[in-house]
Amino acid sequence: MAKIVTLGEIMLRLSTPGYQRFVQTQSFDVVFGGGEANVAVSLANFGHEAYYVTKLPKHEIGEAAINYLRRFGVKTDFIARGGERIGIYYLETGASMRPSKVIYDRAHSAIAEANIDDFDFDSIFANATWFHWSGITPALGEKAQKVLEAALKAAKRYNVSVSCDLNYRKKLWTSEQAQKVMTNLMKYVDVCIGNEEDAEKCLGFKPGKTDVTKGELELTGYQEIFKQMVDRFGFKYVATTLRESHSASDNTWSALIYDGQDFYHSRKYDIRIVDRVGSGDAFSAGLIHGLLTKGDVKQALEFAVAASALKHTIPGDFNLVSLEEVETLVKGDASGRVQR
Repeated sequence: MAKIVTLGEIMLRLSTPGYQRFVQTQSFDVVFGGGEANVAVSLANFGHEAYYVTKLPKHEIGEAAINYLRRFGVKTDFIARGGERIGIYYLETGASMRPSKVIYDRAHSAIAEANIDDFDFDSIFANATWFHWSGITPALGEKAQKVLEAALKAAKRYNVSVSCDLNYRKKLWTSEQAQKVMTNLMKYVDVCIGNEEDAEKCLGFKPGKTDVTKGELELTGYQEIFKQMVDRFGFKYVATTLRESHSASDNTWSALIYDGQDFYHSRKYDIRIVDRVGSGDAFSAGLIHGLLTKGDVKQALEFAVAASALKHTIPGDFNLVSLEEVETLVKGDASGRVQR
């Protein structure tokens, strides 16, 4: 399997038990998670040599985050130590017509204050096959942007394929700030992942009549945007998940990919949600694995959407599923029957 590198921020996640609201809970469930860390865990589960790069404080909470990654097979050799704090996010899980809510407490985290010389990118990318990042990382501030661009330049020196999940977060930066930074970084990207809001807010592509609530009716809008993105930035692939949100508890899930010539729309899954956080990261990881191993873009997409559909059934940020479980779903067994 391949050596794959991801870089970003891992945070302490404090979520209310069950479906309790912030104002009523008296305790929090504790796990760790973050976009690129979630991708690394999935890829390690699929058998890849997954390295996660970040900076964490040299205290027990920072060590707990590292140990959590190691527990799931992620290699932590290149994690820098230092800084004052680890970012935190609070999660209130919604149900039925009440949406989930996230509150961030991540300003001045260790990775947001990191410097380029905290990382040996030549060692990090030696013998690597793939590098994945998301738009969350440059949204952390100017220092994180400089670290990320240094990583991207090193990845290209070593002929490493690069994927980016645009992942626009309005609580971290404005669309104007995002476009100024992200359009400059797209020249390093081979595989771009993001929905119509990401494309508009991060790159300035207008979605036209696309509406996230209309499922299949929006495909034409996606296709127009994807063609524009490939024409401007030369991406090898552009992909997105398609979520039809019937409620906070029930969604329909599929995906679309464009390879510069043809569009492929995946199978649809009806999902009863346990935890949707990290589902996009599960898709990114599944797509990376599929593109590296399947030899067929349609098969790669079906693997990715099946893997991310399964993530909705698992509490926490990480998609703790095996290759065999994903392949079983790809083959059509969505019965959920007890395995004895």
